[in-house]
Amino acid sequence: MHLQLSSDERAFQGEVRAFLDQVDPDLMRRERINASFLSDFDVNRAWHNALYARGWAAPNFPVEHGGTGWTPTQLYIFETELARAGAPPLWGAGIAMVAPVLLRYGSDEQKARLIPRILSGEDYWCQGYSEPGAGSDLASLQMRADRDGDDYVLNGTKIWTSHAHVSNKIFCLVRTTRLPKRQQGISFIIFDMDLPGITIQPIRTMDGSHEVNQVFFDNVRVPAENLIGAENDGWTVAKYLLEHERGGFIYAPRLRQRLHRAIQVAGATRTDNDSALDDPLIANRLAQISMDLDAFEMVELGMVAKLQAGTDLGVGASIAKLRGSEIRQSISEIVTDILGPESLYFAPDQLAEAHDFQDPLEQARAMATQVYLQDRAFTIFGGASEIQLSIIGRNVFFAATTS
Repeated sequence: MHLQLSSDERAFQGEVRAFLDQVDPDLMRRERINASFLSDFDVNRAWHNALYARGWAAPNFPVEHGGTGWTPTQLYIFETELARAGAPPLWGAGIAMVAPVLLRYGSDEQKARLIPRILSGEDYWCQGYSEPGAGSDLASLQMRADRDGDDYVLNGTKIWTSHAHVSNKIFCLVRTTRLPKRQQGISFIIFDMDLPGITIQPIRTMDGSHEVNQVFFDNVRVPAENLIGAENDGWTVAKYLLEHERGGFIYAPRLRQRLHRAIQVAGATRTDNDSALDDPLIANRLAQISMDLDAFEMVELGMVAKLQAGTDLGVGASIAKLRGSEIRQSISEIVTDILGPESLYFAPDQLAEAHDFQDPLEQARAMATQVYLQDRAFTIFGGASEIQLSIIGRNVFFAATTS
């Protein structure tokens, strides 16, 4: 899909490109050899600092809180240029998830204290939602927060906590009361990660990386003033946050670049005198992915417009999460199929030294397995695909029965 840009939008595109030309090329190189959807923490920090210095760290924020005031088209141009340059994504649980919650449900004091630190990158956040017995079925969470004077005392554990080992802040769903309906009695609370009683245990995933952790809380005392929203109404806050987690990122431009690289790999992979692109089955699959991506881009553009207008994303967030995850997996699957046995090289710690990553084919051979394994998680974390289908189905059924 190609946007028809006005003269002002083309000037903005040039401004973004000029900025990217000045970025430390080592950041781009390190991002290029990153198979994960999360950037390395040091890369993330340096990239955020560069964006913050330019005033572009939080495009979706209201202008009065440090946002850019860009139109939806400008935001999409920005993300497209970042993807084309191979820049790290605008990842940040603080900016993408915590800040929207604070702006909607936080007190004036909480906004004044926390939003500037999120914007500057001074605070780096992790998410305390999933538990060993409560993943997609999040309402089954058991971690307790018992009121004791001016504090809550937290006991329990969270799991699959991305970047907990490098974060200084966490936002958690905790059970403050037991009520008949599981979604009731849940509260949303934020606190520092260096409080006494917090233990972080790393989890090494099957692709060889350490991004996620299990975090244990043993009589951790958190000031009651750190509660966001009303006690026992955390489910309302959590649902709003999940809309931003599932639909608050723009994925299509980066998926488009991944598809472009897959086509390059197909063109460079030869059997006898033919490339993989000459195989009608491969060509058909690539064309189907491209069409799926065109449709997905239209969904994302609509969601960007909603975000800019301050409108709830609603079921659109589930549609974006579902289709974005599936398209991502379809790209890594076809690259693996094109390369065949050559995709089986798997030595993540040696990637930077062992290969010339200016060559798309050599890069694909080195990273295909790790990328494939990483991408399997996309239909699980942030709400499994089955959960998204249930949400979409309920909304369609409700609309049909009330029309």
